[in-house]
Amino acid sequence: MNKKTLLFILLLAILVVACSPAPQSAIMPVEEGFVERDFAVEAPAAEPRAVPVDALVEIETVESGERIVIVNASMEIVVDAPDQSLENISSMAAQMGGFVVNANLFNTRLSDGQEVPRASITIRVPAERLEEAIAIIEAESDRLPINKSIQSQDITSEYTDLQSRLKNLEAAEAQLMEIMASANKTEDVLNVFDQLTRVREQIEVIKGQIKYFDESASLSAISVELIPNEVVQPISIGGWQPVGVIKNAIEALIRILQGLAEAIIWLGLVVLPSVAIIFVPLYFIVRSVIRRRRRRKENPQKQDNKTFQEGNQEGQ
Repeated sequence: MNKKTLLFILLLAILVVACSPAPQSAIMPVEEGFVERDFAVEAPAAEPRAVPVDALVEIETVESGERIVIVNASMEIVVDAPDQSLENISSMAAQMGGFVVNANLFNTRLSDGQEVPRASITIRVPAERLEEAIAIIEAESDRLPINKSIQSQDITSEYTDLQSRLKNLEAAEAQLMEIMASANKTEDVLNVFDQLTRVREQIEVIKGQIKYFDESASLSAISVELIPNEVVQPISIGGWQPVGVIKNAIEALIRILQGLAEAIIWLGLVVLPSVAIIFVPLYFIVRSVIRRRRRRKENPQKQDNKTFQEGNQEGQ
């Protein structure tokens, strides 16, 4: 291979390194529920911003191309039957062409000891039907949501940057293919093949990032907490239903009394028997040692008194 070809390969290698993505942006955890893929991409670092309830994923024409905004929502609603509402929301997501990312159904204990079901679910629905999906979810409750928020994230600049990198890398791949086809020496072929492998790996990673952004922009996520109606019902005492601060104070008092009762039970069944097992034998051992020491001190004194008396008798 002549000097010009080698110089061209060197310049092409420098171009590939300059176009390669930064290491910190090459890996992103794929959100559970997305279509399986063998690549990982990094989540955008930009903080989400709040938008009005009727906001959807926007794709509008700007000077630099298409503007892409990812919109996700989260809600807390009170329902009569969380398990049934969980099934209804799952069916709604499937009918809209979305899917369930995750769903949890569990029991929660009230202040009076009663156990009631509670659920949480995260779904993805087409972005253009986000407002419709939120309205259907709100219809599961006969009251306003306890909490509802919608967050958006503009990924236009990241998306455009990825597309530019992809074009550069694909052009470098084509050039490397031509060079490898014209190479004669085995060493040159191996060097070009090594560069080509790296370029193709970077191309696959960037394609994965672009696919992730496309899916996130086309399918909005909705996270819903399904709270049982019993949790928010006021306490009834002889027909009187304290609410607000009074309810919170009574619930706090009940929790304190429960804590004291549990502490007394632990003290009587665990602490006192443990103390008795450890300290009662220790008490008798210490007492025995003290008695022995007293006896040792008293014996020499008695012996001295006896010897003194015998000496007096002999003197007389």
